Amino acid sequence: MIAYLCLGSNLHKPRAQVQKAVRLLAADPKITVLRKSSLIRSVAYGETDQPDFRNQVVEVKTDYTPHNLLQKLLTIENDMGRVRREKWGARVIDIDILLYEDQILNSNTLVLPHPDFHNRRFAVQLLCELEPELVHPVLGKTISALLDELGGPEEEGEGEELP
Repeated sequence: MIAYLCLGSNLHKPRAQVQKAVRLLAADPKITVLRKSSLIRSVAYGETDQPDFRNQVVEVKTDYTPHNLLQKLLTIENDMGRVRREKWGARVIDIDILLYEDQILNSNTLVLPHPDFHNRRFAVQLLCELEPELVHPVLGKTISALLDELGGPEEEGEGEELP
């Protein structure tokens, strides 16, 4: 199955933290990293001051079910030193499942597609790099259409593409 994950960090050299998380994903025998978007500096989502936030979207092929993939991602976050604080607060790493194939799921532990990613310009922009014509299974709109609704890619100076 194909899943799209959004990785973010704003603590302890965020660029390096995102890159480390991608390596940990790739090291799992049930996960194959197929493609990665740009790694960008983005405006933090939420109300806390987070000046050095980095994000990347990764396309993976996985044998994990959605719930088992979530458990694996939580293990990676924990192993990297994530401490659960206030919602949208500073973190070493945050890995969200944006989409898992075209599955729609609403359980106590996992909602797919990610319930708010379509409102987060950085996430939609990065996913659009990988699959602009992918259709959001609930909204029925392509990722490129969602990005257009959010005002297109971040303006120069707001985001910084990194190698």
